[in-house]
Amino acid sequence: MESLEKRVAKLEFHQSLLMEMVDEAKKPFYSLIIRADLTKEEVDAFLSFCQELAKQYEQQKAEGLTIFTPLLVQFAGMLHPNLPLEQTVDAMLAQQMFVPLMTELKTLIRTVS
Repeated sequence: MESLEKRVAKLEFHQSLLMEMVDEAKKPFYSLIIRADLTKEEVDAFLSFCQELAKQYEQQKAEGLTIFTPLLVQFAGMLHPNLPLEQTVDAMLAQQMFVPLMTELKTLIRTVS
């Protein structure tokens, strides 16, 4: 039986080959997650946080708020250090994830920059 180290090395090599086969234009967020070397738990926590932030955004918007900068600050603050802010928002938009929230965050990023 192969040693654990050899099996892990083989899996890492196969993963790198699969990444070359993936069309990043179709799933840019998933590609970003893999390249950032995040765990399932980290991604699940991130997506759960995004879901909560999206609810806050919809609630604030329904209440008539027009300034959502605190949401951008929250998002940037909880973002994993291996995930660049603007690239993450762009990837999530391209993959149609949390579209209203990400559209607002993208607008805020442009305004701040």
